[in-house]
Amino acid sequence: QTKLQHRNRSTKSMAALQAQRLFLAQPSSFLPSTSAARPRPRPRRSGAATCRAALRVPSGIHTAQDRLSLKLDWIDVPASPSVDVDGGSVSVEKLRAIADAAADRAEMHDIIGRQRDNWNHLLLHSTNSLTLAASIMAALAPAAPGMVALKASAGVLLASAAVTMAAVNKIQPSQLAEEQRNARRLWRELERDVRAALAVGAPTTTTKDDVQEAMDRVLALDAAYPLPLLPGMLEKFPKAVEPARWWPRRRAAQPKRSRSLGRRGSASGNNGWTQDLEEEMRGILRVIKAKDEQEFLRVGKLVLNLNRGLAVAGPALAGTAALASVFIGSGEAGAWASGAAVFGGALAAAVNTVEHGGQMGMLFELLRNCAGFYRKIQEDIEANLGEPDLKRREGGEVFATKVALKLGRSLSDLKQFRKMASPSVRDEDIQEFAGKLF
Repeated sequence: QTKLQHRNRSTKSMAALQAQRLFLAQPSSFLPSTSAARPRPRPRRSGAATCRAALRVPSGIHTAQDRLSLKLDWIDVPASPSVDVDGGSVSVEKLRAIADAAADRAEMHDIIGRQRDNWNHLLLHSTNSLTLAASIMAALAPAAPGMVALKASAGVLLASAAVTMAAVNKIQPSQLAEEQRNARRLWRELERDVRAALAVGAPTTTTKDDVQEAMDRVLALDAAYPLPLLPGMLEKFPKAVEPARWWPRRRAAQPKRSRSLGRRGSASGNNGWTQDLEEEMRGILRVIKAKDEQEFLRVGKLVLNLNRGLAVAGPALAGTAALASVFIGSGEAGAWASGAAVFGGALAAAVNTVEHGGQMGMLFELLRNCAGFYRKIQEDIEANLGEPDLKRREGGEVFATKVALKLGRSLSDLKQFRKMASPSVRDEDIQEFAGKLF
């Protein structure tokens, strides 16, 4: 029994010793230490060898074991130009808004133009009907049994006709309609120009200067042809006749020394400009100033004075006839009062027909617009000739074609204006007009 107990103790001690050796042989991850929280690094795959050159040790992306930096210099990224795409997109949206506003303005001017043209016809016929009916009543009143009623009716109708004539002569409906017609055409032209610029250009080429130029044209058109009737209506009887202006004023450029041009040098290197072309433009400019614009202004003054006289005479004759109708049937004055009322009413109707049936206001506005048309051609030519940098001018051949089309001439016809640029030619010696279109 003693030997058996001793053998059991030996067996237990051997088992304990083996267990201790087995415990000491286990990896250090089983031991309680700070390294237990550190994860074992994963084995690298074979595919990672291609990106091994992109990893650098010192700094960059930090991990729990090491500091790594990811270097992507070996990736070839194409450099993009430094363009303000966001700003260009905003400019494009602004131009689209301006084009939409121009289309809306054109529609508004079209509607208002038709309305004011109807005013001209309706007020013309209504006023003439009042005047002629009152004249007939004044003629029948002395011999009629109801003389007092006819006399009162004639006076009321003539007084109404006088007031109506005065109001119509003040606003000149035919001139208002012509303003709206011209404004509609110019607004549509602005819309076409803006949409053409949007179709040709790109967001990267559209700048704030393009938007500002379009906005200046919008404001100039609003000022030249206002929509409201009162207040803001254009003066129908101005003291001085000036050409209509619907384009913005150009900023005065600082004078610089211009580049010399050969008389028949290569136009391709000078943006299409030659000395001969410049002389043609200077000759056209001089003829327009001396003949075309002055002729329209001179005729415009005549029409304005005639219209002013008719505008005063119509209401005055109708008012005189209304006053004469009061004395119909009153003793000795009754005989001539009836004749004065009839004669004054007939003359008032005739004057009103000449003024508004002949559309004197429309004619005056048409002449102003024609003078403004030639004034704009002048400023376009002066702006191009005043620009010393030939590259910043409009293309010479294209500009000459535009001027020829506006004047109703061919390109060969422009050559005859070279001699007009000479200082030896006086303004009195110029006989031919530059424009043949009107």
